[in-house]
Amino acid sequence: MFRVLRFFLLLVPTTIYYSIRQLLLDQEKGTADERDWPGKTYGSFMLRMAGIKVEADLSALDPKANYVFMCNHQSLFDIPILFNVLKGYHMRFVAKESLFKIPIYGKALGNAGHISINRGNRRAAMKSLDEAVAAAKAGIAPLIFPEGTRNPDLAKLMDFKVGGMVLALKCGLPVAPLVMEGTGRLLPKGALFFNPDQLVRLRALPPVDPSAYTMKDRDRFRDDMYALMNDAYQKLARS
Repeated sequence: MFRVLRFFLLLVPTTIYYSIRQLLLDQEKGTADERDWPGKTYGSFMLRMAGIKVEADLSALDPKANYVFMCNHQSLFDIPILFNVLKGYHMRFVAKESLFKIPIYGKALGNAGHISINRGNRRAAMKSLDEAVAAAKAGIAPLIFPEGTRNPDLAKLMDFKVGGMVLALKCGLPVAPLVMEGTGRLLPKGALFFNPDQLVRLRALPPVDPSAYTMKDRDRFRDDMYALMNDAYQKLARS
């Protein structure tokens, strides 16, 4: 209980501190590593504050390659966990536009280069996709939550949205599927407190070559990625 109380007491000031550190960076002159630092440090610090243990297996990935990451999504803790686990990559989240409107924190997300998607405006969404593709070609690794929101059903993944598939196909990078198990019990959607003793496990699957699909095949690509990741998630959850 002490860890939980300590975490929530420090959550807001810590978030504000690292957001300000992010905002103080020069977007034009700062290197990718410099822009990575606040988010990665924030994720690591959050996990230490909460005392959460994460077992991550990234052996299927090349640490020198660039990817489009896809990961299932069950909890708000997924964010700091992924910041920490993927600290070897210039990873940026693809997130809903409303997060970028949160005072200080939202501006910090934009400054870091995270990708805002306006789901209610097709033209704005396409512009965001083009910006994400340009960032990926410049060495940024977009991370997509293909379910679109946190999944309360721990038995299986939710259906994938096609928008994430379009982004992955446009980027043309290898797609690195990640399956994560345990965060739905660590901090379920709608819960106020978390279970600090819950082990979280993450496994990277072998990357998928998107060149086997065209934009017209995006529905098939979505279905294939769902089958691959859902099967791997269920095996991980049973192991």
